[in-house]
Amino acid sequence: MARYVIGIDVSTTASKALVIDETGAVVASRSHSHELSTPRPLWSEQDPENWWQATAASLRDVLKQVAAEDVAAIGLTGQMHGLTSLDKDGRPLRPAILWNDQRSGKQCEEITAKIGAKRLYQLIGSILLAGFTAPKILWLKQNEPEIFSQIAHVLLPKDYVRYRLSGAFVADVADGSGFALMDIGKRTWSDELLAAYGIPRAWLPELCESPDICAHVSEEAAAVTGLKAGTPIVGGAGDQPAAMVGMGIVEMGRASLAIGTSGVAHAISDHYAPEPDGRLHTFCGPMAGTWFHMGVMLSAAGGLRWLHDELAPGQSYDQINQWAESVPPGSLGLVFAPYLTGERNPHPDPYARGAFVGLTLRHGLPHMIRATMEGIAFGMRDQLELLRSLGVNPSEAVVTGGATNSAVWLKLTTDIMGIPLYTINTNEGSAFGAAILAAVGSGMHASVPEACRQMVRKVDTTFPDAESAAQYEKLYTIFRGLYPSLKETYHALARFEGM
Repeated sequence: MARYVIGIDVSTTASKALVIDETGAVVASRSHSHELSTPRPLWSEQDPENWWQATAASLRDVLKQVAAEDVAAIGLTGQMHGLTSLDKDGRPLRPAILWNDQRSGKQCEEITAKIGAKRLYQLIGSILLAGFTAPKILWLKQNEPEIFSQIAHVLLPKDYVRYRLSGAFVADVADGSGFALMDIGKRTWSDELLAAYGIPRAWLPELCESPDICAHVSEEAAAVTGLKAGTPIVGGAGDQPAAMVGMGIVEMGRASLAIGTSGVAHAISDHYAPEPDGRLHTFCGPMAGTWFHMGVMLSAAGGLRWLHDELAPGQSYDQINQWAESVPPGSLGLVFAPYLTGERNPHPDPYARGAFVGLTLRHGLPHMIRATMEGIAFGMRDQLELLRSLGVNPSEAVVTGGATNSAVWLKLTTDIMGIPLYTINTNEGSAFGAAILAAVGSGMHASVPEACRQMVRKVDTTFPDAESAAQYEKLYTIFRGLYPSLKETYHALARFEGM
């Protein structure tokens, strides 16, 4: 009986292959990097062939440690939204346009006006953003008509790798939600949206659920990767829903706070109920009959890295943490607005900026460091409050990312959230979630929740201090007033720069 499953993560930076067993123990892991191209301001592109070559190399590496015959199934995850346009022979017509590419803002405005903002939001579960896939297709139609005229298929990054592994044109509904062409409540492609964009249904991949087997490794791919021909491939999920699975956030009432370069909060739901004002994303979940809410702050741990690199480049992060710990909660009245790269939730504003508010002669670098940590935590508290507004009231939450590497940052984050935060036994993220989905599809586990109960385990829990939490509650009210007070200033500064 096959004993292992593989999770493949086609991220922006690398393709990773992760092998785990039925208990969730990591048996092998290897990644190979991707090149990123920015040919013009606001553009972000990659060569799909690079994804495939990096994936194949990673698979060959891990299959030196386990036998291909012992692999029960493969799960896929990766960067969401990237437009991979293929001709009738399945060859890429141009470099893929990635999730962080901002060229299609005009097309977002056109489609929103054509369909109506309220109707569009109800269909796709999100405000339409330039990062999504469909506006990029419209951009191609308007700006590269020769390419557009040759399109026969459009795929997301991980699904291009699936195509190279199997020859199948398939996407799971969780990742497919990021096309902005689905009726999210019905978990299918929307004829209304396809007509509005002028996109043929034949271009789009077939949709499946995340744990379902939807393809098999071909003889050709087996020869290149070392996999066994016929190995099942499940639907998988985009990097965000796969990360939810990898953190065990697959049951109602649970939430996660991922404090990486950006900050993301997740929660699962058993019904489709998008946030009324469009301040969250609501996409199809990685299990049939589920949806997930996602709140995003664009600069989280990336904000602390900026402060370190610009103001304390010669200092270790241990020293940074010691300085932060020497400062009392609230940083002597210094508050940091963490919008260094604009913001998405709850303030969808590309012109938002960072700011230290309350600086006096009493403040020095240690106060700025702690205020930055606190400001990032307040930004994550905003995401938690949005989830609470939809009835998600977790008694605790899993926390991952940069904050878990700093005792002082983790503690103040816990106090600001006002609920216990716990870490888990893995930091493999999306690839781990994709492997769990493969374990369910292969029959190793009966369901995704059951698999997560077996494979994802609590390690440490941090509890809020009542006195500090009360202080932070007062400061959070002040923090929430920063963006409304500074919005016009942010926009005036953008105009000054000619943006």
